[in-house]
Amino acid sequence: MQVKLLKILEFDKIVSQLVEECASSLGIEIAQNLVPSYDFLVVYNSLDETSQAVQFIMNNGIPPFQGVKDVKHSVDKAKKSALLNPGEILAIGYTLRSSRNLKAYFNKEITNERCNNGNHYSLLLPLFKGLYQNNRIEDKILSSIISEDEISDNASPALYSIRRQILQVEQDIKDKLNKMIHSSSYQKYLQESFVTIRGGRYVLPVKQEYRNEIAGLVHDSSASGATLFIEPMTLVEANNSIKQLKIREAQEIERILYELSALITEIAAELKENIEILAMLDFIFAKAKLSLKMNCIKPSICREGSLNIIKGRHPLLRSENVVPIDIQFDNKYNTLVITGPNTGGKTVTLKTVGLLTLMAQAGLHIPAKDGSKINVFSRIFVDIGDEQSIEQNLSTFSSHIKNIIEILNNVEANSLVLLDELGSGTDPVEGAAIATSILEHLHNKNVITLATTHYSELKLFALRTEGIENASCEFDVNTLMPTYRLLIGIPGRSNAFAISRKLGMDESILNRAQDFVSSEETRFEDVIAVVESNRLKSENALIEIEILKSESQRLKEELERSKASIEKQKETLIREAKKEARQIIREAKEEAETALEEIKKLAEEESNEREKKSSEIRLRLKNKLKESEVQSDMPIFNMNAGESNHVFKNGDSVYILSLKQKGIALGSADENRNVMVQAGAIKIKIPAALLQPINQDKKQNENHVSLRNVLSNKDRNVSLELDLRGQTLDEAIANADMYLDNVYLTGIKNVTIIHGKGTGVLRKGIHAFLKKHPNVRSYRLGVFGEGDQGVTIVELS
Repeated sequence: MQVKLLKILEFDKIVSQLVEECASSLGIEIAQNLVPSYDFLVVYNSLDETSQAVQFIMNNGIPPFQGVKDVKHSVDKAKKSALLNPGEILAIGYTLRSSRNLKAYFNKEITNERCNNGNHYSLLLPLFKGLYQNNRIEDKILSSIISEDEISDNASPALYSIRRQILQVEQDIKDKLNKMIHSSSYQKYLQESFVTIRGGRYVLPVKQEYRNEIAGLVHDSSASGATLFIEPMTLVEANNSIKQLKIREAQEIERILYELSALITEIAAELKENIEILAMLDFIFAKAKLSLKMNCIKPSICREGSLNIIKGRHPLLRSENVVPIDIQFDNKYNTLVITGPNTGGKTVTLKTVGLLTLMAQAGLHIPAKDGSKINVFSRIFVDIGDEQSIEQNLSTFSSHIKNIIEILNNVEANSLVLLDELGSGTDPVEGAAIATSILEHLHNKNVITLATTHYSELKLFALRTEGIENASCEFDVNTLMPTYRLLIGIPGRSNAFAISRKLGMDESILNRAQDFVSSEETRFEDVIAVVESNRLKSENALIEIEILKSESQRLKEELERSKASIEKQKETLIREAKKEARQIIREAKEEAETALEEIKKLAEEESNEREKKSSEIRLRLKNKLKESEVQSDMPIFNMNAGESNHVFKNGDSVYILSLKQKGIALGSADENRNVMVQAGAIKIKIPAALLQPINQDKKQNENHVSLRNVLSNKDRNVSLELDLRGQTLDEAIANADMYLDNVYLTGIKNVTIIHGKGTGVLRKGIHAFLKKHPNVRSYRLGVFGEGDQGVTIVELS
């Protein structure tokens, strides 16, 4: 692809946005060199990997790319057995840790059942699986090196011992010097009562006139010469010891660095491969983040020369100002002639088609609707904008023709050609003739071509030539404003007379101007006007039909839902009635069995006692039978009401005792003391005796509870970071508590809390809070590249 082409269609600006989404310099390097591909399989896989990364982010969040460093140069040095400095070694340690974290994060997610064992990520899986991890070397590096200029005391036992000795000797020196400073015999000799260091040796600031009073070595003097910095002779040996220990420390550090460098040399090949994988993963997920940011979709691709963009938007224009376009090339035509007034959107249409095609062939999703299809072209050619060259003494027309000649010399069947203002800049008759010939040539080569023009001759040519179609950018004459809608199959009107009349030009001048237009041209414009009028009527009719269709569908769905609800209520009522009936029968059976047992026992008792107890049993069974008869008639059938003093009114909330559910009274009781009640989707008469009024205050409280439940739903679009700096501990804990609740509801697993370093009060308080939080699985301080001890990384359960 030509660099000029990419710049004209502003593909370089898309690349700049992609670079901003990269998490590391490794990914940025790939993004900056991104160009569209003409290989169908490469484009297919590239689009698919972007889609898989989008799906991964939507399911699991953005993978942890923190700590990924560009260590290619350091690894190359290690391969040559060179000594690496602490910063280079530390960067490799961070990269090893990032590889391990990424691999563990991915493995954890693909074991999730919803991921179908990773089949959703078939292109990402080999990359994540290919990441190399070496916990031994990673731990050795990160435990030995604290920062780019600091080696840990625990890097080796020898280093630990040397530094302890240095501290001991330094403390002895400081103790001796402090005694001298606070001694009354020395105080008059000293310029200031403090200890300082010159040339790595501890010295005292002595007044110049007392230099002979303190035996020692002069290491420096003040700018005025009034103060001499003297190392007392009693401390020379101790200072020499420190000097020697410092040399030993430096030697031990160098030995440690050589040892770590040698470990890195052992895995240089694996690290080299890791760098390539990390770079590719960062780049792929940058494409996914850009897709989500632009609200893009994955287009289907083909290579048979068809193109179908549905509601395509130019990605560099503000979305609220963009009117989407629909454009389609199929077997019916391969050339589209777009006409319409200036500033109507013709050039934007060309650029949108060209840029979306370039994006798709670069493996990027496009801002359009599902169902869009992009052809993988072998070549793309454009002639857009004023290419006039003063240096080459070329006019606008000459510059355009020079570009078009180059296009015609290189175009092939599977090409896309975009031509803006074809044939302009010269005599209209000759320009139209040349433009017609160019379009015919491209059409005969079966090249997909979009050309904008003002020439009526090209409109007529498109009308009478099979395989060439007209299109226009709609213009509202009433408002004198373009609508930016692209209309396929309809040529655009010039609207010059209508616009002039609307702006107030004298009618006589317009009438005279009309005389200069040929009758054929006038008839053609009239035909276009009639076609456009009929189109608007058809569109309005279609809109009304769609509205009616939508309303009919809505009513149908409501009826179906209502029917389903009634059936469900019916089933529930029958099920409850049967359950209650079974309970009544079971109780009656148990009572009868008990009575039989008692009767058997009575046979053995005296006659009078037996008669007395038999009467009691008969009375109990009689009462139980009456109770069962009453209960068996309760559920849902109309019956004579029992006694109830409450007067029910329309709208009263009631509790149906027999059904054990709530309802709404639809009026007062009738002459039989039955009340019509709405229970869900069912209306039914219930005896007033079986209705219990529900306290209205209780209902209001329930409504308040329901409202609180609704209001408790958290906004799930939460940030991955919470900044608590500048807050009091109480404020910070309250904000952190609310934030973690929101995060937990979204399903995000890892977030960063920024508390700063400061005095450490905020950090300790937040850690104490996190330790007790039920949704926090673990937390740790950040490391180099994450914010160090100024942040805490939280993993939620």
